[in-house]
Amino acid sequence: MANDLSFITGEAGEKIACRARKGKGPTLLWLGGFRSDMDGTKADFIDQWARDNGRAFVRFDYFGHGLSSGRFEDGNISRWLANAQQVLDAHGSDEVILIGSSMGAWIALLLALANPQKNMALALIAPAPDFTEKLMWKGFDQDTRRLIVERGVYYEPSDYSDEPTPITRALIEDGRQHQLMDEPIAFAGPVRILQGLQDESVPWAYALELVAHLQSQDVVFSLSKSGDHRLSTPEDLSRLATVLDELCTKYT
Repeated sequence: MANDLSFITGEAGEKIACRARKGKGPTLLWLGGFRSDMDGTKADFIDQWARDNGRAFVRFDYFGHGLSSGRFEDGNISRWLANAQQVLDAHGSDEVILIGSSMGAWIALLLALANPQKNMALALIAPAPDFTEKLMWKGFDQDTRRLIVERGVYYEPSDYSDEPTPITRALIEDGRQHQLMDEPIAFAGPVRILQGLQDESVPWAYALELVAHLQSQDVVFSLSKSGDHRLSTPEDLSRLATVLDELCTKYT
């Protein structure tokens, strides 16, 4: 039942921080959000849930996040997806529940599509697939877009940190290679989506649009009227636990 810190060495020599708790399957794999680390409220809650239920749980920090090496501004969707694949290869099993929060939901979808040989289910929290293009770039005014193109970076004020978030041209351009919501998403496994009506980062209608693109017929969308983007209140976490209970029973 250990949950020790270890590091996985990436192809470019980067060190990806990871915590793996041993237990019975399916393996729960946490995929955090943009500029979030693996020690947030939801990840800690899932770790406690996994310990209480004897489940295998893995969480990690993307390149440039948390305890992993690298500068955040040198990261992009391709690199963070590669990190997720490395962690899955090192600690995953044939049966996996991907738990993706915000950007992590995008990574979860891409990871599931890249690993059709595995029996996967998805638990998506405030999902933000394609956010670099359809939420960020689309929401920027012309001056901000010009700044990103000409200078290569824009420092956006953050609601979650005192430090602004660097939005790089490389991030935007790389994100265009991974857009999912322009066509049907060929994932057929179970999907559970938790969304807040008060979410100002990912509008609930945007998350609901994802449902229409998923080819899976086993999709449940749950909307909390009081929920925001974090979805970290005791009531939100209780709903998350219910989702994990349900998805795990599909493997027994």
